[in-house]
Amino acid sequence: MIMFGGGGPYRVSAYFPNAGLLVKGDDVQVGGHPAGKITDIELTDSSEAKVSMTVDDDIAPLHQGTTAQIRLTSLPGTASRFVALRPGPNNAPKVPDGGRIGADKTSSPVELDQLFDALTPKARKGLQQIVQGSATYYSGRSTELSESLKYLSPALSTTSRLTHEVALDQKLFERFVVDTAGVVNAIASRRDDLTSLVSNANAATQAIGDENAALDRALVLLPGTLRRANTTFVNLRSTLDDLTPLVNASKPATKNLARFLRDLRPLVHDARPTVDDLSALVRTPGPNNDLTNLTAKFPSLEGQTNTDFPRAVRTLRRAQPVLEYARVYTPDLVGWFKDYGQSAASYDANGHFAKISPLLAPFAYNNGQLVPLPPGSNRFSGLTRQVKHCPGSAVARSPDGSTPYPVIDCDPAATPPGP
Repeated sequence: MIMFGGGGPYRVSAYFPNAGLLVKGDDVQVGGHPAGKITDIELTDSSEAKVSMTVDDDIAPLHQGTTAQIRLTSLPGTASRFVALRPGPNNAPKVPDGGRIGADKTSSPVELDQLFDALTPKARKGLQQIVQGSATYYSGRSTELSESLKYLSPALSTTSRLTHEVALDQKLFERFVVDTAGVVNAIASRRDDLTSLVSNANAATQAIGDENAALDRALVLLPGTLRRANTTFVNLRSTLDDLTPLVNASKPATKNLARFLRDLRPLVHDARPTVDDLSALVRTPGPNNDLTNLTAKFPSLEGQTNTDFPRAVRTLRRAQPVLEYARVYTPDLVGWFKDYGQSAASYDANGHFAKISPLLAPFAYNNGQLVPLPPGSNRFSGLTRQVKHCPGSAVARSPDGSTPYPVIDCDPAATPPGP
């Protein structure tokens, strides 16, 4: 230190726009560690604050490019300020003992009074309400506030890094500011709409607040709903996987689906009256007049049919042999009805007439009674002939052999002449 004045302390002066409530004896720090003291503060002719300070030997001498900043140690007060030095590079020229750090290398803190003076009375009133509201909100919640303050330092450091990254690209930041200004101007031009939006949002929030009991119940039921929905969605995933082959197979069929739907539209239009009628048939106001009422009577009908249907089944089973035996005589019976109806249909000048085919049986009339004659004694045996016809033998034999139908005690060869 001989070259700096015979071994005395290394001194340097820094010029600030204002002293920032510095007092003699305040610390000079480098990197957060004490490195000297403030020895004097005076006002220059150019209305700058000249702050004289001493610097410890392990820091001295300073080099060109050194900056000085007045900082606060804690809450604002007269004894909570210090000067923070950021030494210049060691390869720069040295600042001699008694040298100066110009105002272009110094900065003073913004005082709260300056901040408050820049605000309008309305803004200051709003800030006051915020402070008072915060005090009311955090009253009795010191533990929660203490826990939240743990995240303040990481948030500030992250914000500092973000600001540093933003400052690296000045052009991009300038473009961001310009675009933001454009957005703000656009919002300002729609301030009436924005006011309405805020008012509607306030009304909506108030309505939600009025239904806080229902909202609380909904939030209580929400976890269970989400768990069930999670299970449903998991099952839905497998269902969708199973539907993939169906969708792939359906793609060729959907090529003509649009044309089919166009052709279907007139049908749907024409079907509206039918659907309306069907709706009236299914459901019509009043009792016992539609399918809904009919369906309601099915239970009582079922109780009755449990008894009647088994009886009907037994009856049909017993009648089946009779019907099977009579069925083969259906052509003869139908032919008799047909021919009997036409027997008197023809007429001549004398009116209707009937074709009568007499059948002379082997009987004799004796004292008012018909007495059967012994076989071979029929006096008309040469005129009539009785045979045992089979069913269907009244007509010519069918080519497929279905007629005559042979039954017991009949002669299949007894058929009318002809092809």
